[in-house]
Amino acid sequence: MSPYFIDSHCHLDFSKFNKDREEVILRAQEAGAGEMINSGVDLKTNFSTLELAKTHYCIHPTIGLSPMLATNPDKDRVPEVLSQLDEYAPQAIGIGEAGMDYYHCTDETLRKKQREVFKQVITIAENHAKPLVIHGRDAEDEALAMAGHLDTVIFHCYGGSLETMKKITDAGHYISIPTLVCFSSHHKEIAATVPEELMLIETDSPYLSPRKGRNEPKFLVDSINTIAEIKDMEPADVAEITRKNTYNAFKI
Repeated sequence: MSPYFIDSHCHLDFSKFNKDREEVILRAQEAGAGEMINSGVDLKTNFSTLELAKTHYCIHPTIGLSPMLATNPDKDRVPEVLSQLDEYAPQAIGIGEAGMDYYHCTDETLRKKQREVFKQVITIAENHAKPLVIHGRDAEDEALAMAGHLDTVIFHCYGGSLETMKKITDAGHYISIPTLVCFSSHHKEIAATVPEELMLIETDSPYLSPRKGRNEPKFLVDSINTIAEIKDMEPADVAEITRKNTYNAFKI
């Protein structure tokens, strides 16, 4: 019998799954991914995420605002997305993904815009008492400084330093380990160091596949086996611990 686990972050509403979405969800459940958290990133995907959750009992929705939305030509829609987050927050288990992406955004003026938008998202999460899912690539320290006062923060697809991770976990917040752990030495270090009680696992499907091609939730089995080896644990224990942590983080 496969261990029961949760993919804490995926995008099954994205177009890469249009041809076989139902099969992907079925394969995930057969592999042990009994539940999945689907995350919106903009106006369209927030709505599609909420709709997907309505028709699939195994999918929980979070709604967000990608940091890149604040700095692209469509940035005039940001107020509309912020309004959407505020209105539909009661239907979601969390707010996010949202934050800053300093890897793709190197211009300080544009980074400032990302910070300004993120502040507003933080306020929405706080007002609705929802956990915040942070996209903070190369901006982890700053994201923690801005959002660390919230009750629950999840650093999605964490790839920052071990030093910053310690600050995050010392504050009682969560680290979500992506399927990159299967082949990235840095993510293996993260997995080795993160406290078990604050560790989540995710695929970020359709991205970051540990196998050839598109990622999907069933491949989280690869991460579970890798983390089990790194932390000298049984795969079933990794699955159970991260499942319980996900329940705690999102109050599922």
